[in-house]
Amino acid sequence: MTGSTDGAPHDSPHGFAHGSMRGSRHGGAIGTMGALTAGSLVAVTAYTVALGGDGWLWFGWVVLGLLTLAMAVTQP
Repeated sequence: MTGSTDGAPHDSPHGFAHGSMRGSRHGGAIGTMGALTAGSLVAVTAYTVALGGDGWLWFGWVVLGLLTLAMAVTQP
C-alpha cells in the first residue's frame, strides 16, 4: 500500500528499499567520521611533510581511524 510508514520495501513508490544506511541517523554519523578521518590524514601528512614527523599526531590519527572503523562495523 503506497503511503504506509511501516518501512517495508514494497511500500516504496519507486521500488527502492528504504531504511538502509541512507535513512538511518547512524549512516550520517559514520559518513561524518569517515570524512573527519580522511581530512585528518591529509592534515597529519601535510604537517609531517612540512615540519617533520610527530608520533603523537600519527597515534591520534590511528586511534581516530580505529574508532571510525569500529563505528562502521558495529552500525545496526
